[in-house]
Amino acid sequence: MILYLRGMRIPTDLRAWKQFAFQQTINSTIPFLMITWAQQFIPASSTVVLASTTPIFAFLITWGITRHEPATLLKFAGALLGLVGTALIIGLDAVSGLGHDIFAECLVLLATISFACGTIFGLRLSDYDPTVVAAGSLWFGGMLLLPASLIIEHPWTLHPTAQSLTATVTMGIFSSGLGLMLFYMCLSRLGTLITNAQGYLRIPIGVVLSVVLLGETVPTNLVFGLVLVMAGVAAMTIPGSAYKRIGRFRARFRKPGPAIGE
Repeated sequence: MILYLRGMRIPTDLRAWKQFAFQQTINSTIPFLMITWAQQFIPASSTVVLASTTPIFAFLITWGITRHEPATLLKFAGALLGLVGTALIIGLDAVSGLGHDIFAECLVLLATISFACGTIFGLRLSDYDPTVVAAGSLWFGGMLLLPASLIIEHPWTLHPTAQSLTATVTMGIFSSGLGLMLFYMCLSRLGTLITNAQGYLRIPIGVVLSVVLLGETVPTNLVFGLVLVMAGVAAMTIPGSAYKRIGRFRARFRKPGPAIGE
């Protein structure tokens, strides 16, 4: 509907749909299937901590393989700070509980690597409008998973409530449709590493919403974990021009030291 209102259409050429198909597969279909299956065996808190390693894998792939944008040590430190802050917010029990089901945990890690690869490959779709990329990817994902769900899940045997249907539609429109469109918009304008930094903000935002909307108790480590998350995101999102300005500022006010032997 957004495409129609904006007077845009999804491309029909084979090249575009190959890119949409590959992007959707590595950025959504495969990783979400892995995580959903793994959550049958590991708690959600451990899943959140493992899934939060996406910025770290994105940094390592960018630094060691693709090198399509600057991968500085400050950004890597920011990724580590964000991961530690996430673990503190969720609770240290999530970290101590790791290792109980190695296979399921490895699947979650593979899913995060797939997410990281999705953000890197997604840069190749910058020639298309983010709305077009989101729509094309979701269309392919729906066409791929709908027949499988009919065969495996038998949805006609289910009896969903009005509340669950409303939640499903809301998540489909805002969390998937609008969220994916904003994701590709950020990816084309900010790059891989900065876009991945937003993953750390999901945890504190989710906890705050649960406290405000659902009346849940405030976790004891929320404040400290939130500080680490914000520091990590700030370190990952400092633009390259800022490094140069900081370097010039330090050079201007740095006094030359005495020569050796003086």
